[in-house]
Amino acid sequence: MFEIVVITAVAFYLLQTLIYTIASYKKFPRLPDDKLPTASVIVAARNEERDILRCLKSLDKLEYPYGKLEIIIVDDRSTDSTGEIIDSFIADKKRFIKVHGVEPVNHLRGKTNALVQGLLRATGEVILTTDADCAVDPLWAKSLASRFTEGVGLCGGMTSQQRGSIWNGMQHLDFIYLLGAGSGTINAGIPLSVIGNNMAYLRKAYNETGGYENMPFSVTEDSQLLAAISALGEYKIVFPVDRNAMVESMPEPDLTSLFRQKKRWSLGGTRVPFHGVMVLATSVVAHALPLVLLYFNPLMAGLLLAAVVLFDLFFLLSILIRLGMTSTIKYFPFFEIYYFLYVTLMPVILLFSRSVEWKGRKF
Repeated sequence: MFEIVVITAVAFYLLQTLIYTIASYKKFPRLPDDKLPTASVIVAARNEERDILRCLKSLDKLEYPYGKLEIIIVDDRSTDSTGEIIDSFIADKKRFIKVHGVEPVNHLRGKTNALVQGLLRATGEVILTTDADCAVDPLWAKSLASRFTEGVGLCGGMTSQQRGSIWNGMQHLDFIYLLGAGSGTINAGIPLSVIGNNMAYLRKAYNETGGYENMPFSVTEDSQLLAAISALGEYKIVFPVDRNAMVESMPEPDLTSLFRQKKRWSLGGTRVPFHGVMVLATSVVAHALPLVLLYFNPLMAGLLLAAVVLFDLFFLLSILIRLGMTSTIKYFPFFEIYYFLYVTLMPVILLFSRSVEWKGRKF
């Protein structure tokens, strides 16, 4: 009986992976350059003195029609030299605006509070967000904003991570895997997840949700906004796999930081709609149960594990090929070991601890 349960779980996962792989290839219309909407980029920065200059330099290279793009940097009460670095860089750059973060109001906290401060200053028809530890492609803003054809309310983008070592490469593939799944689920009509360091949304759609002030606090404000815009039932959500809309973030430097990041994301994942929980549960069960089956039937377990690994490889390659990053598949064995550990252990950890830490703040 247990073998049948495991086989069924793996079969569902393989079918799910195949469907989302196909859906991630979906094509979407684009606006020509002369029809691009006005756009506001918002970056929330807190104690980012190590990476903020890299981010600012990349934003300064953005290609967009003259007079239609503004870049808002919110200094979220940094206690290091982040604010001074921002001031020095944007002093002679008209597209940039610096906003000083204020104390949280009501339930708004952390990054969400900083984003709201940026939104209060933003004038663009489309809002784009990235993080202070990210570098964007010069065509990033144009590529995302061009997707806002009639009826589109939100667009997700792919994020990779800086490579160069096994530790970094493993995290890079983790991002590609998770966001590839985000693309596949959204394009299959199941809005599940986007990432706040590479997303864009229609300001009108955001306003109709009531904004973050009207949403309960969440440590994953990006997926919360996705769910809120989707719930309006009036807007299309799109997530193209587009190399010109890429963002590169910095990997977590150590195991403690990585654990905190994954715990925060996992906790946010527990608050997705029921269909999203089922998608996540299928992945967890398909990776975990064959490990248990090893004790009872090593041969069957080995075959099922091989099938899961091969489909994970197939899915990752399908995304990497389109992003021009096939060389990073060399990190796959390390990613797969990490992923098996992560999806099997994190649900257990969340049973006993649901507090998270972000930028020195606990929630």
